[in-house]
Amino acid sequence: MLQNIIVSKTRRKVMKLFFLNPKTNFYLRQVVRETGEEINAVKRELDLLVKGKVLLKEKRLNKVFFQLNKSWLYFQEFLHIFWKDSEYAQSFLKNLSRLGKVKFIVFSEKFAKREDIKNTEIYILFVGTIVIPEVGSLISNLEKSYGREINYTVMTKEEFDFRKRNKDPFLWSFLTQPKIMIVGQEEELLK
Repeated sequence: MLQNIIVSKTRRKVMKLFFLNPKTNFYLRQVVRETGEEINAVKRELDLLVKGKVLLKEKRLNKVFFQLNKSWLYFQEFLHIFWKDSEYAQSFLKNLSRLGKVKFIVFSEKFAKREDIKNTEIYILFVGTIVIPEVGSLISNLEKSYGREINYTVMTKEEFDFRKRNKDPFLWSFLTQPKIMIVGQEEELLK
């Protein structure tokens, strides 16, 4: 999908690396290793992304580090785009039929930014007639690559509507945060 919008394969890989790891600084050789692309192509894309203010460049000793510019005008939009294309979202989308009748799958933006959450918070909300063991199995696999526990909750559409109508603090704290819709539309989720 993204290949039709961001035509350069190397640029897509470089941007995906940074947007899926928004807190990480990378130097040139790391980016080359992570993307599997040629050094000259990676360097050219890094330079273009710095020029476009997508990335920030910082020299430390004898290395130049690059990091995502969180003040870039389109930071949040591209964060959402690359997370919708991530292995995390794609694992649910590819297995949607096994998950039951899914109305919504919603990622907290904290999940995408790899921010710590409180014990009372969640990274992912599932709404519908969900096959919980299937969700648990997919989450368990994703936790290995994410590097920590992924808190999530599953609700039926009726429970979700009831809790939303009754201003349930747990649900509303999630709904009022920035979020990434994987399945369903945000307008419908919030109405």
